[in-house]
Amino acid sequence: MPFEYFDNLQLIEALKSGDSKAYTFLVDNYHHKLCLYAYSLINDEKAAEDIVQNVFIRTWKKRNRLNPDFEISSFLYKSVYNEFIDEYRKQKLVVPLEKKYIDALTTMVENKDEYALERRIKLVKRAIQNLPPKCKEIFMLSKHDGLTNLEIAEYKQVSVKSVEAHITKAFSILRQSIGEEMHQVLFLLFRTLKNDQLSAGKE
Repeated sequence: MPFEYFDNLQLIEALKSGDSKAYTFLVDNYHHKLCLYAYSLINDEKAAEDIVQNVFIRTWKKRNRLNPDFEISSFLYKSVYNEFIDEYRKQKLVVPLEKKYIDALTTMVENKDEYALERRIKLVKRAIQNLPPKCKEIFMLSKHDGLTNLEIAEYKQVSVKSVEAHITKAFSILRQSIGEEMHQVLFLLFRTLKNDQLSAGKE
């Protein structure tokens, strides 16, 4: 039976003392979750795994600097985020609008437990499903399929103003359900959905 660390302080102190069992525990419990998070950001399975591997290696090398007052899960997620941003900067892949929402995700990762993003994404999915049918269809054509308002208007044979009204209504309803983090969560949700579609297309 693998050794369990039920207390954040106990785990960090064990890591700082060089306990290899603590490192194994860390990898076993967080590797898969961190890979999923990294993949949702970078959209590349191998790159996501490399990011997570680098985070674990750096965490072990700099274990003496770990702060016992800081949750290890938050530290790991923030480290993955930082590694991802470093990679993006090297490759100059960040466009201003996308970077705005990616940067905003770090606050959610820092201040919430590791399941916070997953819970919020589920909340967003449920809120989208509860939108009025026409409103939901046009919203998804815009945000999920990436069509312009003019393209949607031509496709649905309605006016551009009608499209704009439906999208505005959708945002208003979602903001009431989700709150101020709506745009960040929507960004992550639709990025994840596109990743899933790309993965399905490769199979």
